[in-house]
Amino acid sequence: MGHTATAEAGSGGLTATEHRLANGLRVVLSEDHLTPVAAVCLWYDVGSRHEVKGRTGLAHLFEHLMFQGSKQVHGNGHFELVQGAGGSLNGTTSFERTNYFETMPAHQLELALWLEADRMGSLLSALDDESMENQRDVVKNERRQRYDNVPYGTAFEKLTALSYPEGHPYHHTPIGSMADLDAATLEDARAFFRTYYAPNNAVISVVGDIDPEQTLAWVEKYFGSIPGHDGKQPPRDGSLPERIGKELREVIEEEVPARALMAAYRLPEDGTRACDAADLALTVLGSGESSRLYNRLVRRDRTAVAAGFGLLRLAGAPSLGWLDVKTSGDVEVPVIEAAVDEELARFAAEGPTPEEMERAQAQLEREWLDRLGTVAGRADELCRFAVLFGDPQLALTAVQRVLDITAEEVQEVAAARLRPDNRAVLVYEPVEGAEGAEEAADDAEEEEEAAK
Repeated sequence: MGHTATAEAGSGGLTATEHRLANGLRVVLSEDHLTPVAAVCLWYDVGSRHEVKGRTGLAHLFEHLMFQGSKQVHGNGHFELVQGAGGSLNGTTSFERTNYFETMPAHQLELALWLEADRMGSLLSALDDESMENQRDVVKNERRQRYDNVPYGTAFEKLTALSYPEGHPYHHTPIGSMADLDAATLEDARAFFRTYYAPNNAVISVVGDIDPEQTLAWVEKYFGSIPGHDGKQPPRDGSLPERIGKELREVIEEEVPARALMAAYRLPEDGTRACDAADLALTVLGSGESSRLYNRLVRRDRTAVAAGFGLLRLAGAPSLGWLDVKTSGDVEVPVIEAAVDEELARFAAEGPTPEEMERAQAQLEREWLDRLGTVAGRADELCRFAVLFGDPQLALTAVQRVLDITAEEVQEVAAARLRPDNRAVLVYEPVEGAEGAEEAADDAEEEEEAAK
């Protein structure tokens, strides 16, 4: 069992230690005795980018199957045991990973570790046709509620498909298609588990009011006997040219409450200075009510009721700058688009002002510190940097890297990337029956809340 200690400069006093079990499981520990709680976060290096054509949505489906019982824990027992001990838990799936997490009273940490180890080591013994069909229906219903039956619900899916060409590992989103969800078999799920849910394809972090020596002993006790698996194939290459080379556009006529302009710009990969610079650019342009686009479209022109521009960070493919503008009244989308292009061109030519740089860096610094300041947020970031970039310590110095970016770098990435020949565009035009679209959105939200 190896060990790597840390005391990184610029980490704000936060520390973490890294260890590796003989079976390949990476373990990251970070002490924080401020409150008597502990967070456990487990990242598996598998997401929708690992899926093959005809079996999209399998990574997300498996996230649900992991809560259907294992050898020692039956049915809904994982939820019952954690919540009964005063903890909270969940799991999520993205393009690049699947994660599972619990926040527990510190004295219940051992329970969370045992539960995660039990399903990593023995889920196949409980995976059967009944649980497969049950969770297949749950995921299909989730797709209906969050995507298919909600105004603008398929925008993310459509823009992703436009931004990444057919055959690209990021062309489809984690939710998958209805047809592929129907096609998935029990044997597909079992093969997926054997390939990706192995200790040497995972990182576990434990953050909070812990005794590192005791915690590491528990991890070794419960995870150490689980065998590794060497059958995983690396994800397909996600690299693409820096710019799309032309504008890609789709007009959608649907029952939506207002016209909308949405666009995705191809931006630098996560983990680079250029990506941090792009994050600052989008913060100045479209994050919050002090941003340029909000001031121009909502406050000054009053042509929009909402305007935002955010960054979807991706490590294995170009990131996406996500523009979302909802029009006001009868305003036509070309009016909005002309104003957006004017603001982007001005920003590319002039760059951010010193005041905008200070405000944007302070905003991103606060967001980073908010994440690192909670045991659950820090556990997640430690796993993210370990899985995607090979070094959990990078999570502790991320704030400083944002503060080191210069206004010139922000202007440079904006001029190179935030341009019409580097975007995929969706234009939403309402059709008759749009009044019911708002009701459908409210109903879907209520159903989703009730299901939690």
